[in-house]
Amino acid sequence: MEELVVVIAKALVDHPEDVAVNTVEKDRLIVYELTVHPDDVGKVIGKQGRIAKALRTVVTSAAVKIDKRVTVDIIS
Repeated sequence: MEELVVVIAKALVDHPEDVAVNTVEKDRLIVYELTVHPDDVGKVIGKQGRIAKALRTVVTSAAVKIDKRVTVDIIS
């Protein structure tokens, strides 16, 4: 799942070498903290958060099999 977030994020940004994902796992929640270059934050979030919402939707859909809630946080 972490690789999925990285692949999608690298396709969106100008500085793919600065893309990193940290996984924080709690009881029934997995949080993927996506870190990107400060210049690329807008590209990952998109207008009115559309790209960020789509990224979260894809990750949530892929996580159906693991029976846990999953979310993506974007950090600059």
